[in-house]
Amino acid sequence: MSRIVQPSTRNAPACATLLLGCTFALAGCRPEPPPTERPPEPQAQAAVLQDAIQAPQDKARATQAAAADAAERQASAIEDASGG
Repeated sequence: MSRIVQPSTRNAPACATLLLGCTFALAGCRPEPPPTERPPEPQAQAAVLQDAIQAPQDKARATQAAAADAAERQASAIEDASGG
């Protein structure tokens, strides 16, 4: 006669702990990921960037100068019209 052996449940917590420990240990042994591609080299030259920044500033200065000239001409015309 053969006897069927029932698994013991007394060792279940120890087995579960051992299984979790092995799982975490193996999870830490992953190979290093492959290196990522190098970022592309910047295409814009320094002069291009400087021009892109400088152009609106030059336009604003020209507009400011034109407005100042117009205000001066208007003040002069008002003074001439008032007879002073």
